[in-house]
Amino acid sequence: MSEPLVGIVLAHEAVANAFVAAVAAIAGTGHGLLPVTNTGCDRAAIEARLRDAIAGRPAVIFADLPGGSCAFGAAAYARSHPDVAVVTGVNLAMLLDFVFHRAVTPAAARERAVATGRSAIATPGVAAPGAAGPAGTGG
Repeated sequence: MSEPLVGIVLAHEAVANAFVAAVAAIAGTGHGLLPVTNTGCDRAAIEARLRDAIAGRPAVIFADLPGGSCAFGAAAYARSHPDVAVVTGVNLAMLLDFVFHRAVTPAAARERAVATGRSAIATPGVAAPGAAGPAGTGG
């Protein structure tokens, strides 16, 4: 890729800004993430905000909820933009990983984000299903 991907955090109210601010606090500036909110938007307005933020660049849209207005708007936008991928259920771990791995295709970034996001969801001290637990615990 000649140009690093841009990441769009698309979320309800102030959530997009909060995610981007958290990434900046941890990773510094120049991270390639832009916040976009759906506040006051119908699907057409969400798509217009995405068009303005993406500005023709290859991108990954990180939507807050699967099945919500952000995800539906992102999916509608991406259908006509093959250089844009969509991930739903955004979390901080996937965003942090994304900012350090932007020199890939949108599809590769999407798959990496999904894997990173899933692996970050855990219950501390509890072995994942199928994982061997500490010796003598049976699990």
